[in-house]
Amino acid sequence: EIKATVVYPATEKHLQKYLRQEVHLVRETWEDYKNITLPFIQSQSFSIQWVYNILEKKAEADRIIHENPDPCNGFVLVPDFKWNQNQLEDLYLIALIQRRDVKSLRDLRAEHLPLLRNVLQEGKEAIAKRFGVPGSQLRIYLHYQPSYYHLHVHFTALGYDAPGSSAERAHLLEDVIDNLLLDAEYYQKRALTFALRADEPLLKKFQEAGRV
Repeated sequence: EIKATVVYPATEKHLQKYLRQEVHLVRETWEDYKNITLPFIQSQSFSIQWVYNILEKKAEADRIIHENPDPCNGFVLVPDFKWNQNQLEDLYLIALIQRRDVKSLRDLRAEHLPLLRNVLQEGKEAIAKRFGVPGSQLRIYLHYQPSYYHLHVHFTALGYDAPGSSAERAHLLEDVIDNLLLDAEYYQKRALTFALRADEPLLKKFQEAGRV
């Protein structure tokens, strides 16, 4: 059996994404985030209009598995495009939060705990009801760095070696909740490690700053 992903039309960014590249680990302190990563994010024109289109039901409304419309603590659960929904072995869904002021793990504080608990509990319940997969067989996590800067949570089958589920990128949602219970500003204090490909502009910024 062969599974293929076809991207058309493929931009130069797509081509670079799928080329084999050297990878470097970056250890980002909170100061690094404020001085390097955040200015880089703000300087880029990362379009997330497609996320807003889903939240506003202008696109993919028929693919929504679960919706909590609360503007502060709600989210929408949809199948990831990498999953064709034909088999459960590689189950993959994404929870997109309703609020638009949380870019990534770095923005999370104790005030977001009700939101994160909703995603965890309601997401597991919706998947169990729709697909018959219990929460104990799900890997539920956030990426850092994320591929787009609107907070979202990944739900994948535990037995599926999903892209980005490695230790240097995936942060289990239950661990994130526990960390915020320990310290309301946990993710504004600790260093975070992530991998960057040799051709990624953010890596160049860290190299220029002498941090890699």
